Amino acid sequence: MTAPDTSLPPAFDAAAVRGHIERLVGTIAETFPAGEGIEICHIAPTERRPFHTLITCGMSAHAMEVPASVAHAPRYLELMMTLPKDWKLDRDSRTQPTWNWPIAELTRLAALPAAGQWLGWGHAIPNGTPPVPYAPDTKLCGVIIAPSLLVKEAFYELQLDRRQVAFFSAIPLYREELAIRARDGMEKLLGTLIDNEINDVVEIQRKNVGKRFFGLF
Repeated sequence: MTAPDTSLPPAFDAAAVRGHIERLVGTIAETFPAGEGIEICHIAPTERRPFHTLITCGMSAHAMEVPASVAHAPRYLELMMTLPKDWKLDRDSRTQPTWNWPIAELTRLAALPAAGQWLGWGHAIPNGTPPVPYAPDTKLCGVIIAPSLLVKEAFYELQLDRRQVAFFSAIPLYREELAIRARDGMEKLLGTLIDNEINDVVEIQRKNVGKRFFGLF
């Protein structure tokens, strides 16, 4: 029997990623296309988990070039977003920026590893430079990458042969909160969000915890 060639990158296993999602988050109700070889899995709200959950599948097909200084960081990543149960994701609503921007943002982020960009814990990705709001009805204008507070810890990682896939959340922020991350670091920002009982559910008009840091209330 010929030994496997370990010099080749490990193969992406979409079925295993979907199985991990269904085992630990919930049944995939539908998928949305998100670029070449990538889809976004939609888990509809249930009594046990009363949110819409969007999770990429295929982003981890591309290994990220992780700097040597953080060699422990995952090279393979999938991202998720958690939306309120009244969020509209039907076909017509997905043509409207007010409802479609989480799908659009996950699609944008999911393309970055294939483009040679590394994403990891604590990274902040603004929506443009300077950052602009995702939709007319919100001032949220960027995301940070961090583990979700609304899934079991077992969901955070999936071991596939020689590929260890991490599952992080893309958590939308206001401009002032992005500024906290830039000035004081990720741990300060996360602590401030948690102190204000803010998790990773997208709330388009939630409290802006960055305003008090900049003397705005």
